[in-house]
Amino acid sequence: MLMTFIFAIAGCQKTVPEPKEASKGTTEITAKVYDSVKARHYGADAYGMKKYIMAFLKRGPNQSVDSVQRSELQRAHLDNINRLANEGKLVLAGPFFGNDDLRGIYIFNVQSIEEARLLTNTDPSIKAGVLAMELREWYGSAALMAVNELHATIAKEDI
Repeated sequence: MLMTFIFAIAGCQKTVPEPKEASKGTTEITAKVYDSVKARHYGADAYGMKKYIMAFLKRGPNQSVDSVQRSELQRAHLDNINRLANEGKLVLAGPFFGNDDLRGIYIFNVQSIEEARLLTNTDPSIKAGVLAMELREWYGSAALMAVNELHATIAKEDI
């Protein structure tokens, strides 16, 4: 009887399997475990999602800046990105490969296009007309809010 009771208790315990290594260095999650504290911290809805504002950065009308000005604007552009990320307003930013008119993206942790417009207009490259922007509401994983913290642990050098 005691042995049956021990097996019954052991069978009722919830085990959470560890992520296992999948091919090519990715991690495959084998079980879903909801974390209400983390969901609340990241602003997740019931689906683990939240609203963001995405900015598509495009080549602007002013392409006549010289190489020195362009270099200064690029440094100021990167400094502005870092400032917005440190303030928790910018979740993700990065350039596209190639030299097309579509230059990069920002994903803002704000609720309105107007607020994102105000933040994007702090970018020196936008102010100088080297870049222009298009803003869209976007619905994505609230887990993106952890990207900047995680990135800080894997970047050897600052941009």
